[in-house]
Amino acid sequence: MAVPPDLQQRAENLRAQIAHHNRRYYELDAPEISDADYDTLVRELQAIEAEHPEIAEESPTQQVGGAAAVAFAPVEHRVPMTSLDNAMDESELGAWSERVAKGLAGAAARFVCELKIDGLAISLRYESGRLVQAATRGDGRVGEDVTANVATIAAIPKTLHGANLPEVIEVRGEVYMSLASFRALNERVAAGTEIEGDGKPRKELFVNPRNAAAGSLRQKTPSVTAQRELSFWSYQLGEVLGGPSFTRHSETLEFIGAIGFPVNPEIAVVTDLEAAAAYCRRWQEHRHDLGYDIDGAVVKVDDLAQRELLGFTAKAPRWAIAYKFPPEERNTVLRDIQVSIGRTGRATPFAVLEPVFVGGSTVSMATLHNEDQVRLKDVRPGDTVVVRKAGDVIPEVVGPVLSLRPESSQPWQFPVTCSCPLQSALVRMEGESDTRCVESSCPYQRDQRIIYFASRGAMDIEGLGERTVFQLSDAGLVSDPADIYSLTTEQLLTLEGFAQISADKLVASIAATKVRPLPRLLTALGIKHLGPSAAEALSKAFGNLDAIMGASEADLATTEGVGGVIAASICRWFAEPVNRAMVEKLRSAGVEFGRVEVSRLPQLLAGKAVVVTGTLQGFTRDEAEAAIKDRGGKSPGSVSAKTFAVVVGDDPGASKLTKAQDLGVPILGLDGFLHLLETGDLPQP
Repeated sequence: MAVPPDLQQRAENLRAQIAHHNRRYYELDAPEISDADYDTLVRELQAIEAEHPEIAEESPTQQVGGAAAVAFAPVEHRVPMTSLDNAMDESELGAWSERVAKGLAGAAARFVCELKIDGLAISLRYESGRLVQAATRGDGRVGEDVTANVATIAAIPKTLHGANLPEVIEVRGEVYMSLASFRALNERVAAGTEIEGDGKPRKELFVNPRNAAAGSLRQKTPSVTAQRELSFWSYQLGEVLGGPSFTRHSETLEFIGAIGFPVNPEIAVVTDLEAAAAYCRRWQEHRHDLGYDIDGAVVKVDDLAQRELLGFTAKAPRWAIAYKFPPEERNTVLRDIQVSIGRTGRATPFAVLEPVFVGGSTVSMATLHNEDQVRLKDVRPGDTVVVRKAGDVIPEVVGPVLSLRPESSQPWQFPVTCSCPLQSALVRMEGESDTRCVESSCPYQRDQRIIYFASRGAMDIEGLGERTVFQLSDAGLVSDPADIYSLTTEQLLTLEGFAQISADKLVASIAATKVRPLPRLLTALGIKHLGPSAAEALSKAFGNLDAIMGASEADLATTEGVGGVIAASICRWFAEPVNRAMVEKLRSAGVEFGRVEVSRLPQLLAGKAVVVTGTLQGFTRDEAEAAIKDRGGKSPGSVSAKTFAVVVGDDPGASKLTKAQDLGVPILGLDGFLHLLETGDLPQP
């Protein structure tokens, strides 16, 4: 059947685009599109070629990676470094499993499940136990010699140790940059202290850890690679001469771990596809518990003889599949940059975007943090930008795709006046990164203060959301948080969307918050730097709001967890007449100023920090942490050497569990937690 001309043309266009993006990604470390957008192009071309296989010859869908860069000597791989086919959902994972079963004539297979590290594939060759060559994947046949740079990576052994070492062993894995190292690197770039190989400071922020790792590994000056703090996970053997024989992939992982290579601790061996799918689902949900980026999971047949039976396609093994997670980075057009004003007057720039589906939802706005970040990222209206949304994190613009920038583009300038009706000045104080509206009567600040006062972490007024606050403000019914306590059903009925039932319900909801505990009230006031933990500490130390208002800065600062900065901010806030007047309105409305909930339980955990991770039967997370605090303990969100114990439920955070194991912190299940609450001591082994 002849290929329709329009389909032939589309295939040629797709090949040209994919070839272009392969070069940008593999050779230049400067991709123009996100992985998700690239996958969309490839899958469209694959669909055309599946329908018309006669046009698939010499297609980029049949090739691996990109050509080796000319800056490094070429290395021919003795065993080709193939890429993996992708499964985008569980149905495609199931289809792959069916192909495996068919290839094995129905024989059962067990699988090894691994995290898909978002880094750069590398081949490490050892002769007589010594590292002699390191090479990138390149196009799968020929890579780049990066031995000098790889030798600077502390996680990669230079000499192997152990019995029965092969004469030649090639270990493959992924070079990556941890999130902590990535943040530190961009902080150095922002400070102007990150020096490139040419001896000049780098001016542009790195877009993501993967690109930073790839660019760092390809530096012409190994000392630059050394300062980038790259890491490595090993996951496969290539060429092996001599040494022990293996029958399973899982055995090879145990061996390479024993002779000195880092092997990812989250690897699991499972007996069926459902368990493999569960592994993929679990890590899709918990991908942000790790200290490094992953973009999927890899499922491999464990039995090496079965792998031989299954063989390879032109570019990938039939015995492995990459399960790709939904994209957290996409490209879109930045339509405009605007500025929002918060409750403290902070002016925050944000991007107005061409809507794009990323991180599980459609995003049309994203944060740009502050003036310095806009300048450093140099994003401009009209740019094609990379947008990132990781889980529940607020979407952010990572950076522009400079190669796609319009010629007429001009740098964006931070405004000098607030966009509110008062047109008050926007001022940036010396030594601060934030720009602020200096007019405290700014209506934008007023509205945000009321929204914050009613929010879940503060007074938690059910039914008083952002939209309702704007309605009340526009109608002149509220001018500060205290005004909400004087609202009547009749007033609410004048607003659009309110009926008798909803108006009565909101008035009752507001009235019910008059007896909120003092820490919530103190938090709700919105004092700069004062969060829930410090509010709780002050409430316990002083007992009521009047005592806190009357305390000196020195007295406040002596409270554990408060300190000088918070104390000074509290004193400045209460010194403002408008704030004092609002507090008195709250008093007149009947809001309690001294409700401090004191636990009557024995303080068995006084001075002890107990971290909770995962879901415990019979407890919500808040209830488990409250049980610890009621007994005098602390329940921080992270594990440290000072942590007394870590309580682990179902689906715990992997990073917390790993750190607890590394530090030797005791790990408790539900029974151990109950024993701890009852006695204050760890259960005896």
